Formats: sequence, C-alpha cells, structure tokens
Amino acid sequence: MTESNLSFAGRLAVAVGSFFAILGDGKLAANVQRLRNGEAAPVTAPVQPVAPAAPVSAPHPAPAAAPAPAIEAASPDSALQLLGLLQRNARFVDFVEEDIAGYSDADIGAAARLVHEGCRSTLREHFTIRPVRDEAEGSRVTLPEGFDATAVRLTGNVVGAAPFTGSIAHRGWRVADVKLPKLVKTHDVSVIAPAEVEL
Repeated sequence: MTESNLSFAGRLAVAVGSFFAILGDGKLAANVQRLRNGEAAPVTAPVQPVAPAAPVSAPHPAPAAAPAPAIEAASPDSALQLLGLLQRNARFVDFVEEDIAGYSDADIGAAARLVHEGCRSTLREHFTIRPVRDEAEGSRVTLPEGFDATAVRLTGNVVGAAPFTGSIAHRGWRVADVKLPKLVKTHDVSVIAPAEVEL
C-alpha cells in the first residue's frame, strides 16, 4: 500500500495519533487548520543536525539569589544607656514623669529650659548629628528615580513615579558618629537612675 492510499486501519492509526498530537501541540493544530482551509503550510527551515557538545567536566551551580534581609531584634542596651545619660545630665525622665498639670506655664518653661540645655549638651557630647539634606528648608528639589526612601519621606499629594519635585519641609537628621561610653559587664543598663537614700 502506498502512502497516498492508506488502508482503513492505517488511516485510523494516523487519525488517533494525530488527534493526540494536535491536542498536545498548538503549532501543529494551527498548521492542520491551515491545511483544512486550503492554505499552504508555512515553510520552515530544514533542521540541521547538531554536533554533539563537548563533554562538560562539572555543571556550574546557578548563582544563588540574594538572601532576604535578616530581621534581628535590636539590643536595648544602647537605648537604655542613652536614657541614663539624658537622665543624669538633663533630668529628662524626672521631667517627663512629673505631672505638670498643676504648674504654671512659667514654671514649666523654666524647667524645660534646663532639660533642653542638658539634652542638647548630652547629644552633642555623644553624637555627631548632621542634616540629611544640605538645602535650606523651603528650597525646591527634584528627587530622581531610585532616591533613598529611608532618608527622604514624601508627604502631601504623592502621585506617580519619580522623579518628584517638591519643597523641603524638614531637612531631616542623620547620625554621623556615636561615642557612647564603654560599659563594664556587671553594669545593669536597665537602672537609668539609681534610687537615692539620704543618711
């Protein structure tokens, strides 16, 4: 039997095989559809034999994806140490814990002046603080695409994508250096001000 005149069994075998082939291959299904509509099938370049690849000594591992940033619990020791310094130099905790409802504005203002002076002196002694932005407040600036969103917070009507143009409402603060005193291991930083017993 020639290929142009297949027997019923041959045609059945081709039909069943074609059925599953067409179900599994979209490109083949499109070509069969073209042939059934009387269109010519697209001409494809003949497949060239591929030379065997040279043996590879060992597969190279794919580069690992960057690990997600680890979230670590912050140690409270430095914060407690700073709170202790603010208490020692400015009586900061005493001022905040005091019920000031019964004091006059003049009394509160006088106390706030002393607390402000002590806090400022403590910060200047132990931290080098610089503005995040050098421009004056009120200046117009343009933030390019990829700006540091941890150093600049957008406020107001935030719509679209960078670049953004706006006015500096606050220059921000950044700590350039920290100079906290060293602690001995036996020091309990949770005691920010020892109790005082007068004899």
